[in-house]
Amino acid sequence: MQTQTHPLISPTLGTARNLTSFHYGPGGGQKIYIQSSLHADELPGMLVSWTLRNKLAALEAAGKIKGEVVIVPVANPIGLNQHFLGLHTGRFETGTAQNFNRNFHDLSALVQPVIEARLSDNIDQNRKAIRTAMREALEAIKPETELESQRLALQKLSYDADVVLDLHCDWEAAMHIYTNPDLWTEVEPLARYLEAKASLLALNSVGNPFDEIHSFCWSDLRGRYGERFPIPNGSVSVTIELRGQRNVSYELAEHDAQGIIEYLTHRGVIDGTAAPMPALEFAATPLAGAEPIVAPISGVLVYRTEVGTWVDAGHEIADIVDPLTDRVVTLKSSVAGVLYARHLTRFATAGIEFARIAGAKAFRSGSLLSN
Repeated sequence: MQTQTHPLISPTLGTARNLTSFHYGPGGGQKIYIQSSLHADELPGMLVSWTLRNKLAALEAAGKIKGEVVIVPVANPIGLNQHFLGLHTGRFETGTAQNFNRNFHDLSALVQPVIEARLSDNIDQNRKAIRTAMREALEAIKPETELESQRLALQKLSYDADVVLDLHCDWEAAMHIYTNPDLWTEVEPLARYLEAKASLLALNSVGNPFDEIHSFCWSDLRGRYGERFPIPNGSVSVTIELRGQRNVSYELAEHDAQGIIEYLTHRGVIDGTAAPMPALEFAATPLAGAEPIVAPISGVLVYRTEVGTWVDAGHEIADIVDPLTDRVVTLKSSVAGVLYARHLTRFATAGIEFARIAGAKAFRSGSLLSN
């Protein structure tokens, strides 16, 4: 195992932060990149990364890693240091209000000026040419802020990975994942090993989140040049939502880390025989089919349905109780699907989105993610 330190730009006098990456395996095969807690208040991924590191160290010692596995357990040291009156605020950078998981560099746009002239009829050579163009473009970028340097450092570590896993969680949620529909056949085994309750597919959800900028580049280049040049899925990228913020335990971390190990074994990155895949309980659905449930009034939020539950259209999801007027509003699903995430709060403000249901039919467009 090798440890690398990646300094970030110092934002103020007397301060300095770094990213730390751990590299397992001899290299020369598939490269796997795994990071956790890009939203710094989403902590289950840190424990999963730590558990993974212990497993990978043992596998490396046994000579069973074929390729390279890179782990960045603390992807956001900036957000880890953001506390207000005892509350951790790690989703948005406080100086700019930018979401830490948005505005990564669009790799497709970066390579556009040079890539057409470098493509050929050899798919493997095209993979190399595209990754070379990515590296050149990323190396030419000069960040000016700590946040920009963090984003760039993460992309330099991950742009050439065959698999990118970005470990997150929601407020309260069942295990679920986000990925590109072009990748589903390669991602489905991971969803099975993790026992995901929802698998949400989107080519471009808008906003350049971390996992998406990796896979979208290859899909976009295929759309532009695929009729003339063979272009592979050069990055199988997935956001894994490790349930909710409070789901931090050794038992869950062991389950999730082992699921990732089984997936890497299935892909041939780890030598051995992967465990039998569990059945996928619910089919993958378009992210554009996810129904947000929004509060029409303010009041006490009382949930009627637990996360991970299948609901039919018309199912009662929650009540909002106004204790001043005795008004009770019951919110129902208008689609059938899995209630995969809900808000941690139990007080609703008018207009707050407090739950999402994974419907099978796409009906939304534009920005598909929460803020």
